[in-house]
Order: sequence, then structure tokens, then C-alpha cells
Amino acid sequence: MLAKINPKPLSGTVPAISSKSMAHRIIIAAALANGVTRVACDTTCADIDATIRCLTAIGAKIDPIEGGFEIHPVLKSLEHGILRALAGATLDCGESGSTLRFMLPVACALGADATFVGSPRLGERPIAPLTDELMAAGCTFQGATGLPLRITGRMRAGRFELPGNVSSQYISGLLLAAPLLDGDTQIAVTGEIESRPYIGLTLAVLNAFGVKVGIEEGATPGGLPLTVFTIERQGYRTPGAIAVEGDWSNAAFWLSAGALGRHSVTVRGVTPSSIQGDRAISAALMLFGAKGQRSARAATVRPDNIHGIELDVRDIPDLVPALAAVAACAEGTTRFTGCSRLRIKECDRLEAIATELGKLGANVCVDGDALVIEGREQLDGGRVSSRNDHRIAMMAAIAAVRCASPVEIEGAEAVDKSYPLFFEHYRLLGGDVELIDE
Repeated sequence: MLAKINPKPLSGTVPAISSKSMAHRIIIAAALANGVTRVACDTTCADIDATIRCLTAIGAKIDPIEGGFEIHPVLKSLEHGILRALAGATLDCGESGSTLRFMLPVACALGADATFVGSPRLGERPIAPLTDELMAAGCTFQGATGLPLRITGRMRAGRFELPGNVSSQYISGLLLAAPLLDGDTQIAVTGEIESRPYIGLTLAVLNAFGVKVGIEEGATPGGLPLTVFTIERQGYRTPGAIAVEGDWSNAAFWLSAGALGRHSVTVRGVTPSSIQGDRAISAALMLFGAKGQRSARAATVRPDNIHGIELDVRDIPDLVPALAAVAACAEGTTRFTGCSRLRIKECDRLEAIATELGKLGANVCVDGDALVIEGREQLDGGRVSSRNDHRIAMMAAIAAVRCASPVEIEGAEAVDKSYPLFFEHYRLLGGDVELIDE
């Protein structure tokens, strides 16, 4: 699908969608709990659907209800704690890295005999540090590098060790699996943990389902930071009902449009007290010089004289595409550091940001693990590719606000991965977009 956007400032109010990051974790926890859980989740997307599909494949019953889901747990399908009845299940993760990295250790903890499949790009994304730890704990993997990947055997409790500079999703996956094991488990992470707010999100969901996690901060004999998560053998306990928060990660694009336009943009349904790390978008935009306001259930950004900044994005990699669109039109130079994780997203997102913004006339270069952008008052416009990456497509749509001529986005359907309503909401804010099937 081609999205053709005629440049116009965006303004007004748009509703937040449900947080994809939180929905993954809550739906998995509910499927592992000791009873039925009602999950309030106003919207879904391809990635959330992938997690639901995988949980259904191993025995959970997930029924759509008004405003969310009713989830009947997979544990009712267990025989002596092992998923024997569903041998040969296929778990289709689609394009969702979160689904694969969370469900792989969970399926191993349940002793599932299952095959993981997914898109070609998902098969290229690294999981070796996680599979190495799972094999050491008694699991067997059959298949070439990548997907499909067949798993057998049941994961043993014990000590798991990971470096802090790997995907935080490996750590979250082990945390989600640990309460299912026959014994106490330690997850030791050496070095500074990148994207740590996402681990905090996992811990918050575990706590909501009655799982207690001990955290000890220390150092290795060599002086590196050492974080040890300890999870005793315990079960998930349903809270009965739980709500998914509004999504800060995708709200970031609308708030960034507010910084670039002529009038304010408000996202309704996000909370400043959220446990999502990407709530940092408000503070980041204010660093650029935009004006912001937050209430208990909304965030607003309005334009002002925006200027370049230097920002370490190791903990907020998903905000970089939205912030890059702002930087492209800010006075002076912006330097985003700590961008290495962007190379292993849905595409090489670091290179894609530089190339696709460059096609619109932005001055962007990659300097090691940094992204350097020299701002312009106005971009040119032109034709770009989404790279089949939802955040690249949305970045281009927001950058169009400050372009002199129309912007065409090839593969615009990539937004369905996290935000199927994106272009509908774009129009809601006054945007002029035509969607053309190709």
C-alpha cells in the first residue's frame, strides 16, 4: 500500500491506543495464571495478535469481549506440569520479536514440544544468547539458524547469565518463565542494562499477578555492574481484571507532530505516572524547546522554537524515529547516542532512519552508534520506503508535516504491526493522506 500525504500541520486531540508492550506481558501472564482474567485492551495489532495466536496454540482460551479479552489459562492443559497433550503445536510469531523472545522461554518452562515459525526478517533477528541459556537448562532445539525452530525438553530452574547489552526482551522472557519452574531461579545480568524500563514493565506485570521478584544490585569481581533477579518457585495468581495502559511509544509520533506544527496536539488516555519508559517523550520534546503539558490522563505538546540537542537513547530506542523527525527540522545539530540496538529491529532501523529521512531532504548521518542530524527549517518531500518497519512509516508521515511537497510512503501497511488505526488518526488530526493499494 502507498500512502500519499499532502503536507499539512496536525492539530487537535487523538485517543491513545493500548500499549503493545504492556499487552504482550499481561496477556501472557493471564494465560499462565490460576484462573480466568478479564483484560481491558481497547485496541489490538498484528504483534498482539501473534502473542494471542501462540498462547492459543499451547492451550489457552482467549475470547474477545467488549473492550478487551477474557483469558482462560493454559495451565488447565497441563499434565503433571508438562504440556503433553499439545505435542506438535506450531507457534506462529509473525513479525513480532517480543512474541518470540517471550514465548520461547515460556514454552520451554512448560515442557512444550512445539515449533516456532515467523517472518523471514524475524528469523534473522538474534536470539542466540537466549537459546544458549535455555539449552544449558535442558531444552533441545532442532533446526538451522533462525526459524523454523523446534523445541523439546523442559527447562530446569537454576542460574541464568546474560550480558546487559543484549535485548532486554531476553531478560523479560526468562522472568516470565521463571515462576513456572520447579525450583528457585536467578537471572544474573552483567554490565549496564540497556532498555531497562522494559524490564521494569515486566516486573510490574509480574507483581500484578502475585509474582514476587527479588532484585540485588552489586558488582562482579572485575568491577562491572551486576544485577541479580531472584524468583522463587511460585504461581501466577489472577487479579480477576486488569487494564492495559494507553501507549506512550506510539503517542510519541503525535506529540512530535505537535512540536513540528502550528498548533498543539493532545493524546488522550496516556498517564504521566505510567510505568512505560517511553513516557520520556514529553521530556525529550521539551529538551528540543517544545512546550508541553500533562494531566492525569492526557499529554499535550505545542510548537515553539525547537533546537538541536544531545540525547542518550539506550533506554528509549523506540522513540528515536519520532525524535529524528523533530531533529530534522530543529535549528542546529542533534546527536542521538547509544543507538546500537536500532540495528536489530524490524530492519536496520539506524540505517533506515538516515536513508529515508535523507530522501526527504534531511541532513542525517550515522557515526558509529550515534545518529547525527543537522536540522532544516523545511524538508523537501519525496518518496520513501517503510522498510516494512512500522516506526519508519510513521516517522515519514510525521516528517511530512514540515515538507514542501507531498510525501509518498511505500509499504505503508507496515503500521498494522503496532497501530492499524494510524492513518485514520492522522486524518483525525487534520492530515491529508490518500491510501492507494499497489
